[in-house]
Amino acid sequence: MTDVAVLVSPTAGRGRAGVLTDDVLAAFRAAGLSARVLPATTGAEGERQAAEAVAAGAGAIVAVGGDGTVHAAVQAVAGTSAALAVVPAGTGNDFVRALSIPTDALAAARAAAEDLSTGTHRTIDAGRTGDRWWATVLCCGFDSAVSDRANRLRWPKGRRRYDVAVLAELARLRPLELTLVLDGAARTLPITMVAVGNTPWYGGGMKVCPGADPTDGLFDVTVVGATSRLELMRTKPRLTAGTHIEHPTVSVHRAVRVELSSPDVTTYADGEPVAPLPSVAECIPGALRIVGSARA
Repeated sequence: MTDVAVLVSPTAGRGRAGVLTDDVLAAFRAAGLSARVLPATTGAEGERQAAEAVAAGAGAIVAVGGDGTVHAAVQAVAGTSAALAVVPAGTGNDFVRALSIPTDALAAARAAAEDLSTGTHRTIDAGRTGDRWWATVLCCGFDSAVSDRANRLRWPKGRRRYDVAVLAELARLRPLELTLVLDGAARTLPITMVAVGNTPWYGGGMKVCPGADPTDGLFDVTVVGATSRLELMRTKPRLTAGTHIEHPTVSVHRAVRVELSSPDVTTYADGEPVAPLPSVAECIPGALRIVGSARA
């Protein structure tokens, strides 16, 4: 019998993930799978417990939450034979969007359970930066500065905190001088932000790397050059449709290995802090086994 470890974010979706736990367990057990909840209360505990479960032979880690929960689960399953299942219960769910996982939580649990019971899975690429794995988009520049500031704020709560951070960073917007090395080809240029995409979406539905394909062994790299506050505000809404890449300050590249260097800048991936610059992002083909997603 396949052992399934269920990693539940206690805060995702304002507590929605925890409410779903019993029904998620029931969906896997109904498919003849042995399912248990990992009792983690923090992201670090979740990563450790998921890794221990995989080392003990768990066939899958089920991430019940948003992209942060997926990020924690990816640390345990990437590069192993264990599968990743995602039950969406967060606010962003960009990984779910990219892989056409059912947006209804119980439908996602049943789809993953069916795949596990029949031995069906999908293999996709993952990003690796230092000792951290990531699944969606790694970014630095304006967006990472906003995330840094939002994480430092204690008020207001929820999405409003992010909005305050955006306004604060817009007020101090200056181009960053960044050295970008794509598969060995280096250049130094002024940038507003850089997004390295394994999948297209980040930030809760912004299609920052619209051409990114997690099965092609390559990152799509979106570079937003130096721009003004007004132009950035005008361009931001186009991220939802992915049409920002038509703007003259935006360029798109493809690479397996992306090196980024700029002082006092932190990279974020899957919405989580990953590493300060300088850092290297490498696309690792087939590093993740996914269950419960639509097959391409």
